[in-house]
Parts: sequence; C-alpha cells; structure tokens
Amino acid sequence: MTSSSLQSDSIGYTQQLRQLMQAVGIDSFRVLAEQSQLSRRAVDTIRQGKAETLKYQDLLRLSQVLKISLSELMASFSGLPSSLPSSLPDVSQPSLTKDEIHAEYQLLKQQLEQQRQLLRSEFQQESLQILESLLLQLPTAAHAAQTNATMPARNLLPLLRPLDRLLKHWGITAIAEVGAEIAYDPHKHKLDEGGEAEIGAPAIVRYVGYEQGEKLLYRATVRLKTY
Repeated sequence: MTSSSLQSDSIGYTQQLRQLMQAVGIDSFRVLAEQSQLSRRAVDTIRQGKAETLKYQDLLRLSQVLKISLSELMASFSGLPSSLPSSLPDVSQPSLTKDEIHAEYQLLKQQLEQQRQLLRSEFQQESLQILESLLLQLPTAAHAAQTNATMPARNLLPLLRPLDRLLKHWGITAIAEVGAEIAYDPHKHKLDEGGEAEIGAPAIVRYVGYEQGEKLLYRATVRLKTY
C-alpha cells in the first residue's frame, strides 16, 4: 500500500469519527479524549484505523461515549470491516456480562488477525508471481558472476541484497544453492532435461527452488551428475 493510500485511509477514518462525535455532541478530539479517558495518542490510533491495537477497556469506554456497540467500533476503525460477521451480538447492551463482552472483543481481535494474515499471504503470493523469473534465474546469474571476475554483472550483485532480505523477512528459503550437488528428490527437484531419475541419484542444481516453511513454492531445477 502506498503512502498516499495510507493517508487517504487516515482521512476517511477521521471523517467517520467526527460524524460519530457530532452525533453525540462532541466537537473536538480533546473533549473526546477527556470523556472517554483516552490519551490523544489513543484517539490518533483510532483515526488511523488501528482500533485492534488498543486495550479492551479503552475501546469499551470509547464505544460507550460514542453510543455505538464495541463490535461496530471495531468494524469501523480496524481497517478490515469485511472480516467481521454481521451476526455478532451488540456487546454494548447491558444484558451481556463483562466476561461476555470481553469474549466478543477477543473474538473480534482473532478474526482481524486471521484476516490480516490472509491478506499478507495473498500479497506475498501475488508479489512472488510477478518476481518469479527474477527469483528463479537471478541466483544462477549471480553464481556465474561470482565465478567470473570479468563478468559485467558482478558489480551489480550488491544491489540485489534487498531482495534477499525481503525473502528472509517473508520466511522464504532457497532449496540448495546453484552448483550444489544434491540427492535427487522429485518432490523438491525437477530435471532440466525432463524425464525421470531414481530418488537419491546425484544431481547438480542449475536453478534454485523456494520453500516457505513447509510449503513448496518452486521446485529446484537440476541436472543429473555425469561421471
């Protein structure tokens, strides 16, 4: 998400909060903070659409001041309203006990986190598809450059380190290294010349593959070792 879209989202949350404040006769964020016993930083957090990062007690007081349910507050200012079920009870009703309200709040937080993880996974998969040819061929080009001091691309290799850090941050690891001798495993390797080979047959990695935890993203391309 770009900085401009983040700024646009913050403006949208602020406008929505102002509308709720006007509905209950609150004309400033300072007054809102005083009546709900929140810090200005907490109010700013709401204006940024990060309600799920605040304490349960703070959100409950704010929902009471704004005269909306806790579930509505979370749905409106969490940034992920589509993840919340429409059938959740109104936790602002006095018929619910404090423990029941807290349980609903914890459920909302859990659903938000699950949605965030899903969106993060989808973003990573889309990014990997765009970068696929680079991810699969770059290590081979880098290996060739490292073994040939006269190769022009050698001086560009340090510029590619941010990509390595990104993959590490996403928990993505390479399957072996280019030029490494490995035991052939059809689940993780594929033959560059096609065909089949016995499991455990000596092979040389030509193009790396990638894994993310226990998930296989790309099989490594190998050639059988000849003697």
